[in-house]
Amino acid sequence: MRVGARGRAAWATTLLAALAAACGGSGAHPTATVQAPDSADQLLIGFSHYLTSDGIRRSLVNADTAYFFENTQLTSLRRLKAVFYDRNGAEASRLTADSASYRWQDGSMNAAGSVVLVSPDGRRLTTSALRFDQPSNTISTDQHFTLVRGSEHLEGDGFRSDPDFRNVAVSRPRGVAADTLLLPGQ
Repeated sequence: MRVGARGRAAWATTLLAALAAACGGSGAHPTATVQAPDSADQLLIGFSHYLTSDGIRRSLVNADTAYFFENTQLTSLRRLKAVFYDRNGAEASRLTADSASYRWQDGSMNAAGSVVLVSPDGRRLTTSALRFDQPSNTISTDQHFTLVRGSEHLEGDGFRSDPDFRNVAVSRPRGVAADTLLLPGQ
């Protein structure tokens, strides 16, 4: 069966009319677009950001890549290098990690993968995951960690501490403190 030009035109007109009728119904219409949960609102390559408070620098965050998610108020960072400053703006520590997530609402950060935290006085903390909780001003991990300062060597299965390591609670501690004291588990 051959359809001529008039037949094709009539068929196209009928199809368009059917589509228009289908779209013009009183069915539900979306009121907003929904973004897929795994797609970032913004993607930045070569990310660098200073965080200040009352004119005093608090941190400098550098990352190879930063993914910003507005709905969850979360930023996902890759190949992180961060410098944290004390209340007076002096360097307090440097952090490197394979990745991190930063929560905009409260300033908390979770670093993961080859996490290393080094202080200006030579303390070096290594672990696979580290959490900084801004509201309580604590750092913690539930993973194995190693803390080295001079001849002191402390390991454990997790810890919770203030950022200066003045008040530390360690799960299953082991190591050497002050050159002579063996900690439990030796």
